[in-house]
Amino acid sequence: MATRSRRPDRRQEPLSRERIVKAAVELLDTAGERGLTFRALAERLATGPGAIYWHITGKAELLGAATDAVVGAAVTVEPAGAADSPEDVVRAVALGLFDATEAHPWLAAQLATQLSRTPGGTVAPRIFESLGRQVRAMGVPEADWFTASSTLMHYILGAAGQNAANGAGAEAGALGPDVDRTEFLDAVSTAWEGLDPDDYPFTRAVAAQVRGHDDREQFLAGVTLVLAGIRALHRPVA
Repeated sequence: MATRSRRPDRRQEPLSRERIVKAAVELLDTAGERGLTFRALAERLATGPGAIYWHITGKAELLGAATDAVVGAAVTVEPAGAADSPEDVVRAVALGLFDATEAHPWLAAQLATQLSRTPGGTVAPRIFESLGRQVRAMGVPEADWFTASSTLMHYILGAAGQNAANGAGAEAGALGPDVDRTEFLDAVSTAWEGLDPDDYPFTRAVAAQVRGHDDREQFLAGVTLVLAGIRALHRPVA
């Protein structure tokens, strides 16, 4: 008796924008922006490109939606307790974004793109809202809300993005084919210690601190410095 050849398994769940965006994030993580094509996405979702276009108009919208999804998860902070201070929440949001840029190598570049080219999108407001609410809760006068929140946002995204870029460079072999982070930092320290003492007295003085420093701890220390500055400069209105 003749048998029919079995068709490849097709998607079981209804195709939705959420499923498309989730698959796009997975593709970006494994293949980067160049690897995110509607053909590759259709294969991952076991559907046709036309079905995807029903939900997403093009790659720019897809990248924006993927960035927004990751950022939304990163800035969603579950309160650890009623005693949480606004500063505690800011640190949690900051770490969420820091960890997200490490987990998703494409995110830092997309954040810069989204913030500069589509400021009216949801990415910037999500981050700004999550920080701004805490700035307001700190008792900062309303006239200073924008400056204080912007300063926090710029530091967090800048430092997290630079850390992600350093990590990507190391993985790509930019530091040498067999050089790990510890060896690289040791090389930097050694180079700084060898600088001219008259031209670079400060750099030579801190050269030893480069060795073995923790990027995450250094990032959090920076957040604490910014928060301390906000507290000192923007006293609550009596």
